[in-house]
Amino acid sequence: MTTVRTTGTRTPAASIAETDQSVTDRILSTVRDEIIEGRLLPGTALVENDLTQLHNVSRNTLREALRLLCREGLAVHYRHRGVVVRTLTRHDVRDIYRVRRTLELQALAREEPIEADDLALMRDAIRCAQEAVEREDWRAVGTYSLVFHRHIVRLLHSALFDAFFTTILAQLRLVFASAPDEKRFQKPWVAKDQRIFALIERGNLDKAQAALAEYLAESEHAMLDYL
Repeated sequence: MTTVRTTGTRTPAASIAETDQSVTDRILSTVRDEIIEGRLLPGTALVENDLTQLHNVSRNTLREALRLLCREGLAVHYRHRGVVVRTLTRHDVRDIYRVRRTLELQALAREEPIEADDLALMRDAIRCAQEAVEREDWRAVGTYSLVFHRHIVRLLHSALFDAFFTTILAQLRLVFASAPDEKRFQKPWVAKDQRIFALIERGNLDKAQAALAEYLAESEHAMLDYL
């Protein structure tokens, strides 16, 4: 079991008046983002003493954030061992893809055109993924693919769905960690994401939805093969 400190920042002086709940949310968001970025891997110990100092919070506040992290399925608490980043199962993967199909395909089931700002965010994620391929930063490739699919779900314009899907993406990143060869695992999906975006950009949403459905089916099977 590895032990890694998260890289959150201390609370700025201007934010001293924020509530305990908002501090808890900040810590939760920081740890979740680090999982999505591939910086916290399954089995990583989330050490209480380190995290209370890093985030400049009380032990009770930190424990509440870790409790919420466990509730989101991103960590697990072991008696006498503390909290560690969770290792997901085949059952978890099937649940993740059930959610992905529900939200991502629904996001493309629309008649109105997609706004230029939304297209720009997707385009930027696709560009960043390609740049990561060129420098062979395969972890970043996976991160930008997750960002691209997050922007698809954001077409639903639901803050509740956005928050829920962010947790799903963090869980998905934990499954990525099961792949023994990150390059071999990530490389095939770059062109598939590009194809889906090209269809979205041209306004061919029916075809984009079909391509996305095929993508999700292939991706689920690939994930299950690694577990």
